[in-house]
Amino acid sequence: MRHFPAIVVTTLLLVAGCSAGTSASSADAGKPVSGGSLTWAVETEPITFNPHQYAQAKARLLVWNSFEALLTHDDKGGYVPWLATGYEVSPDGKTYTFKLRTDVTFSDGTKFDAAAVKANIDQLLVPNYAPGVAAVQLKNLDTVTVKDDSTVVFQLKQPDVLILDFLSSPQGAQISPKSLTEAKNLKAGGPELAGTGPFVLDRYTPGQEVHFTKNPAYNWAPANAGHAGPAYLDGITYRFLKESSVRVGALTSGQVQIIEGVPATDESLISANPDLSLQRGLNSGSAYSYYFNTAHAPFDDLLVRQAFREALDVPAVLNGVYRNTATRAWSVIGPTSPFYDKSLEGSYGGDATKANQLLDQAGWATKDAEGFRTKDGKRLTVRLVQSAPFIRDRRDVLAQAVQAAVKQSAGIDLQIQLVDQGTATKALADGAYELFDNSRADTDAGAALNLLLYSTGSINRTGYKSPELDKLLDDAVATTDPAKRTELYRQLQKLVVTDQALVQPLYAPQDQIAASKSVGGTGFEPTAGVPVDAYNLWLSK
Repeated sequence: MRHFPAIVVTTLLLVAGCSAGTSASSADAGKPVSGGSLTWAVETEPITFNPHQYAQAKARLLVWNSFEALLTHDDKGGYVPWLATGYEVSPDGKTYTFKLRTDVTFSDGTKFDAAAVKANIDQLLVPNYAPGVAAVQLKNLDTVTVKDDSTVVFQLKQPDVLILDFLSSPQGAQISPKSLTEAKNLKAGGPELAGTGPFVLDRYTPGQEVHFTKNPAYNWAPANAGHAGPAYLDGITYRFLKESSVRVGALTSGQVQIIEGVPATDESLISANPDLSLQRGLNSGSAYSYYFNTAHAPFDDLLVRQAFREALDVPAVLNGVYRNTATRAWSVIGPTSPFYDKSLEGSYGGDATKANQLLDQAGWATKDAEGFRTKDGKRLTVRLVQSAPFIRDRRDVLAQAVQAAVKQSAGIDLQIQLVDQGTATKALADGAYELFDNSRADTDAGAALNLLLYSTGSINRTGYKSPELDKLLDDAVATTDPAKRTELYRQLQKLVVTDQALVQPLYAPQDQIAASKSVGGTGFEPTAGVPVDAYNLWLSK
């Protein structure tokens, strides 16, 4: 994602729009040059190319090639202009007035203006189009008004600072109104959808690759975006290679020039090659965690939830899978967030003796012939349903390590189901699970918390509904005071992690980029920590 240095917005700013640079070291590639194409092998194939439908953190680098938002972030999490030139907020925090750039066009030739912004919001509010966005990010939106071609006003029902996070997110990216009305498969996206970005998606072969070509008309990146004018590359191909060994092999053999998702087991192959470089970045948002389904047994019992956490030696399973490269998580919020409560570290987990005592106390005091805990003749079985399109970082292998650990230490029968998206969606809708795994790369952790923990959150799979928890979430988005938000989220973490044990945090998601040293401009999005788009990539000649 292209970005600006921090700008504090207190009144209407009349500054240049935003296109972000990268923080990567590119000395080996020399000075930036234009021309050429390269191939990037990625771990995850997007389930959609429509940014409004965005749900996979690994897809962000593709989204930002073609689509742009009103705002973006600096490296400290501040909001800065992008397609907007600035904004002002009313004293009551309920009116946001945005001034827009006047020199931007969509790749289909239509003009970007205030009417286009309103068309995108109207589409997001169409029933069943993006219900999660409508219910969470836009739940406090009242109206969007076009004041003039370059001015759009967002009126909220009540203060909600997450409106800014939404307007800097993929879901808030701008699609050509012409595409919104004429695309044959709007939800899937693809070549039919026009954005304002430096690349145009012109070819997609499901299961194999997607290709982007330079947008020659792109000329609204400011001087501090990294460079001016169109992208350096003429085009870029992203190949979908799910297996890490295949990605690494493609890079070391020269079939591709960049890969993402380099597991610890393969890092030595990169570091041993003088022609390759490796970079790492921690993601923002929420930690990768298992969420307990409290709607039915056995995790409707707090003692059993606590026992599962005590039964699991998190460092041991992480080190076994990631070889000391994973950052352990202690909270639902990731450690890079300013809202992270460090006092939770070391406060629970990894005590097998305590786990067994808790299970005895909860009535799971006997074991069957296979060593699994039982109660009233029923085995202590819990199901984890994993959706294949969302598997990253060897999370299926990690699940197997967790499975073995909780069986050995406490006799818990963890059953893992790795299934297609449709099957996973049905299982979740039917409540046919006891554990739900998730991480999110939202730049503001509050966005992730509202989706995952609010009583009506679109991906709240815990079944836990609490007025106290909802109030903490509401109060946290209603204030712009960082200290107040931090305190409210501290109380929330205590409730969720300490008091109710609704979550088993595992690790802070991390992205890795390995590349040929002939490639310049690689790096990570500021704040989000995920791989950046291709605007600043170049290939030395």
